[in-house]
Amino acid sequence: MTTKAHHENLKERRLADAWAELQAHADGGNTLAPDAYRLAFADPEFLLRRETRGIRFQLEMLKPDLAQRELGIENTIVVFGSARFREPAVAQAALAEAEATGDARALARARAQVRNARYYDDAREFARIVARYSRSCPHEDKLFICTGGGPGIMEAANRGAHDEGALNVGLNITLPHEQSANPYITPELSFKFHYFALRKMHFMMRAKALVAFPGGFGTLDELFEVITLVQCRKARPVPIVLFGSEYWKRLIDFNVLVEEGAVSAEDLELFVTVDDPRLAWEHIVRFYDLPAAEVRCP
Repeated sequence: MTTKAHHENLKERRLADAWAELQAHADGGNTLAPDAYRLAFADPEFLLRRETRGIRFQLEMLKPDLAQRELGIENTIVVFGSARFREPAVAQAALAEAEATGDARALARARAQVRNARYYDDAREFARIVARYSRSCPHEDKLFICTGGGPGIMEAANRGAHDEGALNVGLNITLPHEQSANPYITPELSFKFHYFALRKMHFMMRAKALVAFPGGFGTLDELFEVITLVQCRKARPVPIVLFGSEYWKRLIDFNVLVEEGAVSAEDLELFVTVDDPRLAWEHIVRFYDLPAAEVRCP
């Protein structure tokens, strides 16, 4: 190819051409060979280098932010909780199956699933309450449910908003054991992250409240990061609700932190514990001094 022809070819390679090339390789199941001539932003091998990590941070910051802005998502209520808790019917079916096998360990897990299935229903109802409230609000005052996008309690909250026809957000994460997004998230608001740090930043960017249902290490990590940010005044105060007093009081004796001088007594006022979806909502209403009439949902 002559030098002139080469330059003409360079000018003709547009953005669409770059992505069409990537798509053709993906559709054909072909490995994309390194190519110095490929546009940098359309070169996966380049973008996945260690040296371009900062660019990937920026992309994970921008993509969900811009998409939420475009749909007017400015105020969210973040719901955390176990990915392993299922709705009652599914939990009962799993129990029947475990009873049929006679496997003691499977039976113990299935009984725990049945015991905790009520939290699925509670998370779903809480999200319904939020969605009903927002239905009659000016758009700038609407509150939208946001979860980690996975199954269990996250699915329940997205499902409750979906029940009411409300937009809702899912911030999923790539894991060694594949976790797909639950089917109740608004498709345009279903995001997938590689970096936990960026995902947690997005949880806080628009959060007007946090409701933490019973969960495992991930739930605890997210909960304590929010409490710490608020305690240290690195984030604005928001209502923090621990749902399920029996679970949380068995899991953590917060009074020990005060007795040992690890935190101040007033730090325990950063959150409340409730056992009813409506009480969780009413705490948020009181925190922001919303009109009482807005608490009542049809």
